Amino acid sequence: MKYPKPPGVIPLDNILPDEPLLMMGAGPVPIPHKVASANSVVINHLGETMSQVVEQVKVMSRYVFQTDSGHVLGVSGPASAAMEMAICNLVEPGTRVLSIRNGLFSGRLAEMATRVGGDVTILEVPDKQSVSPEAVEAALKEGGFTVLTVVQGETSNTVWNRDLAEICRLGKAYGCLNVVDTVCTLSTMPMEMDEWGVDAVITGGQKGLSSIPGVSLIAFSDDAWTRIEQRNAPMAHWCLDARLADKFWNQKSYHYTAPVSGVLALHEALRLICEETLPARFRRHAVCSAALQAGIEAMGLDLLIPAEARLNSVVGISVPDGVSADRIRHIMSEMYRVEISGAFGLNILRIGQMGEQSRTHNLSRTLHALGAGMRVAGGRVDPPAGMAAMERVLAANIERH
Repeated sequence: MKYPKPPGVIPLDNILPDEPLLMMGAGPVPIPHKVASANSVVINHLGETMSQVVEQVKVMSRYVFQTDSGHVLGVSGPASAAMEMAICNLVEPGTRVLSIRNGLFSGRLAEMATRVGGDVTILEVPDKQSVSPEAVEAALKEGGFTVLTVVQGETSNTVWNRDLAEICRLGKAYGCLNVVDTVCTLSTMPMEMDEWGVDAVITGGQKGLSSIPGVSLIAFSDDAWTRIEQRNAPMAHWCLDARLADKFWNQKSYHYTAPVSGVLALHEALRLICEETLPARFRRHAVCSAALQAGIEAMGLDLLIPAEARLNSVVGISVPDGVSADRIRHIMSEMYRVEISGAFGLNILRIGQMGEQSRTHNLSRTLHALGAGMRVAGGRVDPPAGMAAMERVLAANIERH
């Protein structure tokens, strides 16, 4: 037979665990029922219903990005595709780019800029530190940069660039377009596109927004859009050409078949954020992350990053010498049905605090699983002390409000 039936094909129900895992890693995150339900619907990608959905997505995105920009676009792909859309539209061969690199994902922006022919200078940030405005200004004084790239939070090692607003102000002062990756931070902490002078802001659906992976968002400022319209070099990427994407997102015309189910899911995720409001959402994330961090430290573990540079939305944990992070994760998954993240070659653990992860019932289950997994793997920890410390932080904030 020329085309034999492939052997060993089994139903998805036989692959997935009987009980869903609690996803408490660096993404994807759990999604609300209304988001999951929206993702099960298919509609005409060029129909009137879709036009209404798209308009609502743009309105809500402006609120979440804190912008009045008329250049909000959806991206059919992961957050990395949104990163690439920002870079390939703003960087031409020979464009001078200053890339601030804290770790893997900020380094990805630099790599993308290099691949499209940009003249890239990398500002390396010392390990476990946020970039200082002084270091950024010293690099900018070299002159001639057109684009500056930076992450608000470096997911790979849980560093927070806390002086992002000042860095963007400096970028504008020295004639740069500021490209900011907010993939793991948007809606978990303040990010004000217009007020801070951000020219391209990037995020994915699967983290702070608590939507599905594979559909992302990007917004360009008027300054960035002017550069896109005036670029000289042809665009190498057809799907990621912002001018073509604008035809669908802002001109009710055709680009390609949009991921309608994913856009519907994104609509519901954004609607829930607007319903909660950004101030309330920021507070929820801050309280839950603080409680988790207190519990981890009281248990007897060290947090990876000093407090002044520590990201709240992804919490990094140093694993004691002689204990395997992979072993801990395996125990947590198999025994307690809780999944957290390792890192890229580092013997550390990362716990997400993004969107639906930042709920008190998720914290209790996760911290218990972490303590038990650590003990089984050979670590010396005090889980009851950790749980008590976490509960004290939560109780104090309940009483205060």
